[in-house]
Amino acid sequence: MTYYTTPLQFGYFLALLFAVLLWYRGWREERLSDKLLGWILFFLAMEIQDYTFGFAGINILWEKFDGFPRYFTLAFAPTIFLYLNAQINRDFRLKAAHLLHYVPYFLYFSISFAVFVQGKTALHQFRVSTLAHWLSWLETAAIWASYIYYFYQSLRIYRAYRSWTESQFSDVELVSFIWLRNFIYLIIAGEVFKLGWSIADKALDDLPFEQDWWWNLFTVAIITYVGIKGYAQPQPKKLVFDQAALEATHLPAQHLPDDTAKDGVAALPTEVNYAVWKTKIDKLMRDDKVYLEPELTLSDLANRLKTNVSVLSGVINGGYGKNFNDFVNEFRVEEFKRRRKDPENQHLSLLGIALDSGFNSKATFNRAVKKFTGTSPKNYLEGV
Repeated sequence: MTYYTTPLQFGYFLALLFAVLLWYRGWREERLSDKLLGWILFFLAMEIQDYTFGFAGINILWEKFDGFPRYFTLAFAPTIFLYLNAQINRDFRLKAAHLLHYVPYFLYFSISFAVFVQGKTALHQFRVSTLAHWLSWLETAAIWASYIYYFYQSLRIYRAYRSWTESQFSDVELVSFIWLRNFIYLIIAGEVFKLGWSIADKALDDLPFEQDWWWNLFTVAIITYVGIKGYAQPQPKKLVFDQAALEATHLPAQHLPDDTAKDGVAALPTEVNYAVWKTKIDKLMRDDKVYLEPELTLSDLANRLKTNVSVLSGVINGGYGKNFNDFVNEFRVEEFKRRRKDPENQHLSLLGIALDSGFNSKATFNRAVKKFTGTSPKNYLEGV
């Protein structure tokens, strides 16, 4: 082993290990998102497979399987897109229509396999042909078009989803999936890095084989990040975000008050009496202190008030001028202030008091205190 082989072998087998673990958990818990993430890690393993074997001196892939379609680049971006949909919506299911996303990959596989089975002579003749040259350019264009389209769609859905979580959850840390957004950015950076090496390779008339090790090492870093973050990602059972369905349920603008169509909040009929509903909500929050429940959701609060989430979300947004997340966390910040002044709590840490006040994570607590006091928890207490 050398410093070339060890990192690639680590990444290769780590990706396969996480793929198997995710496939098994997805099968056991009937979770589509895990199964799709398993395929994503498998695709990443295949991306570095040739160099992992090559640097180790194992040449079977070139000697026996040269020309076999063993790359999944054209299937990669669509699978990330479908994974995101499955992760943020537990009701999401794969349908026959989703196979259309993989048409470019199926074309690549079919052409490559048809040439491969004809033998080495036919493969060599094909590679030096004009058709192969143009197909290579077409494949590269298809790959970049796939990345641009599916990553744009994924980030667009992610932004809508983040806005939606703030109107549905009092603690968005567990359902934010920021790592997935970072993963997409890493893939973009990795492809740009790889493209740069390819351009340099052509410009400098074939760089040494070892130079390709660097972008493979970057892929190993992506595998490690995605494998650990993806496998450890909490899986809320109630998470059902369907952007198309939400948009379809919104009432026409002329039936809404001017201040209810904000932050992706569901439509609210004009006949809803804000004053009556605010009295009910204030009583529930101050008497029952439901904000002390760390995993409180808009749906939970709606059930307690015997109404639906559309009406409740509209009242909170229009009546209080806040989304659900800010509405609940402001109560928690005030609770934290009261508990911190109580002599009986002087032995507790700031985080301990925060958790007793309904916060479920340090990050959410710090962000809420800064938002509603204008400074960090530590600086706020020093100024009190």
